[in-house]
Amino acid sequence: MGANPKATFEKRQKEMKRQQKQKEKAAKQLARKEEKSRVMGKAGAGDDPDLAGIVPGPNQPPPDEA
Repeated sequence: MGANPKATFEKRQKEMKRQQKQKEKAAKQLARKEEKSRVMGKAGAGDDPDLAGIVPGPNQPPPDEA
């Protein structure tokens, strides 16, 4: 008797699904890395990335000019 052909087909499908998931994961990681570098570049070298783009409200004192 030969091997069960259904098991081989299912194994191949499972492997293809795993490879596709790895590709999607790598694409997401690359997108996050690019987004992070874009945001960090926009903030500047000396700026705190957590505070980048925050504008003080009307009741805040003006920032001290150095």
